[in-house]
Amino acid sequence: MDGSEAVGGPVIRVLLVDDHPVVRQGVRGMLAPATDLEVVGEAASGDEAVRLVRADPPDVVLMDLRMPGGDGVEATARIGALSRVVVLTTYETDADILRAVEAGAVGYLLKDASPEDLVAAVRAAARGETVLAPSVAGRLVRRTPALSPREVEVLRLVGRGLSNAEIGRQLFIGEATVKTHLLRVFSKLDVSDRTAAVTTAMRLGLLGH
Repeated sequence: MDGSEAVGGPVIRVLLVDDHPVVRQGVRGMLAPATDLEVVGEAASGDEAVRLVRADPPDVVLMDLRMPGGDGVEATARIGALSRVVVLTTYETDADILRAVEAGAVGYLLKDASPEDLVAAVRAAARGETVLAPSVAGRLVRRTPALSPREVEVLRLVGRGLSNAEIGRQLFIGEATVKTHLLRVFSKLDVSDRTAAVTTAMRLGLLGH
């Protein structure tokens, strides 16, 4: 598909976040041919991005990682569910990728992405899909913790609001065994409570559909 081709439906509103004006201008130019995308604002820092999103949430935020006045990961976490955040950066270290995904980013692209790839990524993010540069996807898969089938079952039931006792009855295991499974999940996902375990596992795609 040509990057300039519109896909129909409502216009996708985009916020650009980068501390370099020339970069924001370049990204705006890359998105301009796509008639179904509209850049509705620009921010030069994470704090400014959070203020703009809270005032008028766009559909998609293209977020730089490292900026003065609040970095992109912190801003992504503060934006939460208001908008879908796609990180657009020159950095692709494992630590950067994991921090961004754990903060809630739905995408991670590098600044050398083609205009066609960038436009496609914005559209995919607006549809609720995850968008990752190929090199980033490979790194994330290698670093994603593996949960056992039983741990996945337990976590899915936690996500449905069941107590440990209720989970034990449903899976025909003891409550102490449920607690053991959850402690292992907490350790693998590096979280400390049930809610964080469920949200982290969902974000990493460990619970399936």
